[in-house]
Amino acid sequence: MGSEMCIRDRDNLDMAKIKQGDFVLFFYDDSKKWLLKIKRKEQFHSHIGVIKHADAIGKEFGSRVITNKDKYVYLLNPTIHDYVMKMQHGTQIVYPKDFGYIAARTGLKSGQKVVEIGTGSGSLTTFVASIVGSRGHIDTFDVEPKFIEVAKKNIDKAGMSKYVTMHKQDLKTAKKMPISDVDMVIIDLGDPWTVIPQARKMLKGSGVVVAICPTMNQLEKISSAFVANEFSDIDCTEHILRHIEAREGKTRHSFRGIGHTTYLAIARKVFFDKVNNKKRVKKIVK
Repeated sequence: MGSEMCIRDRDNLDMAKIKQGDFVLFFYDDSKKWLLKIKRKEQFHSHIGVIKHADAIGKEFGSRVITNKDKYVYLLNPTIHDYVMKMQHGTQIVYPKDFGYIAARTGLKSGQKVVEIGTGSGSLTTFVASIVGSRGHIDTFDVEPKFIEVAKKNIDKAGMSKYVTMHKQDLKTAKKMPISDVDMVIIDLGDPWTVIPQARKMLKGSGVVVAICPTMNQLEKISSAFVANEFSDIDCTEHILRHIEAREGKTRHSFRGIGHTTYLAIARKVFFDKVNNKKRVKKIVK
C-alpha cells in the first residue's frame, strides 16, 4: 500500500499542469468540444454554461471543471486530430481518416525530408510535421497569399512551425528545383499531373509521391503521368469513415460520418528500361 502511494505521488508530480497560453480541448461530448487558448481573464459562453479559463489553470490534463449550469467539462490535451478538425479552412482540407493510410503506405517516419506542393489550409502539413519532427523537415509551396496566411496560423497553433518552411513559389514554372534528395513529395493541386516531372527531380530513388485527387478524372490523369515519368507501385484508394454508437444492447451505425472527401494516388520513383518503355508510354492529355 505504501509503495503504491509513493508511485501515485511521483506520477502526480510528473503530471503536466495547464498554464496560461496552453491550448486545451474542453470536452463535454463528441458534438460539444472546443479548442481554446487559455487566457486567465477570459470566459467561454456556451449552451451548457460558462467556462472560466482561470478554473483550468493549475489543473492537470484529464481533470474536469464545472460550468455555472452544473455541467462537467473535461480538460484534454489536444492531439493533431483535434487541431486539424478545429482548424480554420481556407480550402478543402485533407482529413485525419486519410492520414494513417498515407503514413503507413509511404513509410513516413521521423527524420524524413518532405516537399508539399499546394499547402492549402495546412492540415496535411501539420500531420506530416508531427511525424518527421525535429530530425526531419517539410518544405511547403503555395502561390496564394491568403492560403499561406491561413495555413501559417493553423501550423503555428498546432506547435509545428519549427518543422516547416513555407515558400511562396510556383514550382510549375521553376526552371530549377529548390530542393533535392527528398523522401516524399505531396501534391495537392487541381492539376497534380503537371508537376510530376518536378516531383521526380526532387525525389530520391524509391521516393514516394502522394497526390490528393478529389475527382476520378484527376485520378486517371495522375496515373498516366506516373507511368510516363517512371513511377511504379501505383496505388489509388478512397477511404470512407463510419462511426459506431456503441451502447449495450443498442449498438448501431451512427448517422454521423465522413464519406467521400478525396482520392489518394501514391507511387514510387523507379528507373525504367527507357528503350522498351517508349513503346508503352502514352501521351498525357493536358
